[in-house]
Amino acid sequence: MIDLALIGIGTGNVDHLTAQAARAMNHADLILLPRKGDAKSDLIDLRRALCGQVLTVPVRVVEFDLPVRDAGDTDYLGAVQDWHAAIAELWRAQIAVHLPDGGSVALLIWGDPSLYDSSLRIADRLAQAGMDVAVRVIPGITSIQALTAAHAIPLNRLGGPVVITTGRMLRAHGWPPGADTVVVMLDGGCAFDTLPPDRISIWWGAYLGMAQEALIHGPLADVAPRIAAERAALRARHGWIMDVYLMRKDQSDAG
Repeated sequence: MIDLALIGIGTGNVDHLTAQAARAMNHADLILLPRKGDAKSDLIDLRRALCGQVLTVPVRVVEFDLPVRDAGDTDYLGAVQDWHAAIAELWRAQIAVHLPDGGSVALLIWGDPSLYDSSLRIADRLAQAGMDVAVRVIPGITSIQALTAAHAIPLNRLGGPVVITTGRMLRAHGWPPGADTVVVMLDGGCAFDTLPPDRISIWWGAYLGMAQEALIHGPLADVAPRIAAERAALRARHGWIMDVYLMRKDQSDAG
């Protein structure tokens, strides 16, 4: 029997880790840390540092290399499904090698496992493949919470709805119908540039909770070029970027 804990670690800032997450890490028999290539070496370094600061008892920590999704595949959903299958097989193989008689495994998930993260879907593949596995989720601070906290703003207007979407969907479909506040995640290329910028405000943040945190806020028409330039410079400097943004229509345009 494998007890699989998917632990939300927020942005990797140890101050954002919950007491429940710290307990789960210390009670694990095995912690698996994925490596995502040299360009994102900071991410594995953050996970290593987190383990070093949080673990108070001996826990086996094993690193493995994640496969790379084929970004050139025009069948986006098919490519993602293939990628998930490859990751699930890696999880299975690592567990088989390091916990052949069963036990507890922890995976450290950026943000929260329930929000635009596929760890739960990948874990389902283990059960579907016949592994005797029980999945637990330890919630974490999402990038949305970190963004609104960094800018000291509420997520929603009084009684107003919020739409959470991706850069790919925003680029394909534009502003979601009827939305007042839109949060955009997983945007690889400034999809806000596809919107008519008038009467929209944006709150953007990158590397939230990290030492290199960057924040920009203002009317979209004014700050969009600045965000694009800052984003490109930061990505060139660090080799990777994690960012998220919230946009809100002016009150006169809401609804």
